[in-house]
Amino acid sequence: MNAPAIDDLRLNAATTMDAVTLRVGGLELMSSYYANALALTPIEERARGREVHRVLGRGGVPLLRLVHTPELPAVDPRQAGLYHTAFLFDTAPDLAATVYRAARDPRSRFTGAADHLVSEAFYFTDPEGNGVELYTDRDRDTWQHVNGEIRMDVLALDPNSYLQRHLTQEVLDAAPRRPGVVGHVHLQVGDVARAKDFYVDALGFETTIGTYPGALFASAGGYHHHVAMNVWQSRGAGPRAASLGLGEVAITVPGREDLDALAARLRHRGLAFADEGHEIAVDDPWGTRITVALPEGSAADLLSR
Repeated sequence: MNAPAIDDLRLNAATTMDAVTLRVGGLELMSSYYANALALTPIEERARGREVHRVLGRGGVPLLRLVHTPELPAVDPRQAGLYHTAFLFDTAPDLAATVYRAARDPRSRFTGAADHLVSEAFYFTDPEGNGVELYTDRDRDTWQHVNGEIRMDVLALDPNSYLQRHLTQEVLDAAPRRPGVVGHVHLQVGDVARAKDFYVDALGFETTIGTYPGALFASAGGYHHHVAMNVWQSRGAGPRAASLGLGEVAITVPGREDLDALAARLRHRGLAFADEGHEIAVDDPWGTRITVALPEGSAADLLSR
């Protein structure tokens, strides 16, 4: 039985993130990168006019949709859009196996690692400049709260020591068969206050950290964050120009009653949206497409959007 919506103002506690869509210039380059570096397997693809849409995932579960649009300009790191897609793994060995693969791919750029108290994370940039986070969560009962916010930090995490502790040939061989999900999506925005108006007040996420300089973290159901928004490189950015990079952020809610509540919030704020029955699509203030949908799970469902 589906969990009821928390209330008319908040997303259901059972809300999760879904496959992220990237517009890419080199479909085979990017597909092979994610297959090799993250052990994602191509599941299905479909042509739409001049575009080719390819879905990749693990165990048949879609995690990423690549849309081949080679005529678009490269990602501008100063504009609104994607900061990183964060792939969540069940265990430290599962994470270590994927970090090892990503680090060995010469097309990866390793950009850092951190102990965030609630999680352990490793960061890369893909061949077309899209940020990637690979992480695992610590047990939720160890998370601390201070003044109503989840306590997070950026502490040193040594990659070599982590791999030595957790990596074995067995887990490395099993990596393509081990599960993973999109745990959160971190965005670049032009203004944090406007981002809060949209992602918290309109979409219905709840602020989990609102005091970190230049950023906002928000979630459903008490998670540390399903979405984050920052202005570290993009302060003052206006609407996004058409370019490679982020194409869509997808969110899954349990039932139609959750979409009805969302539609009411969007109408109340005068925001234009499309309601297709099984999903609602709306653009954030910078033109990033946000799709909130009922559970689907198949590549065909994703490609039909």
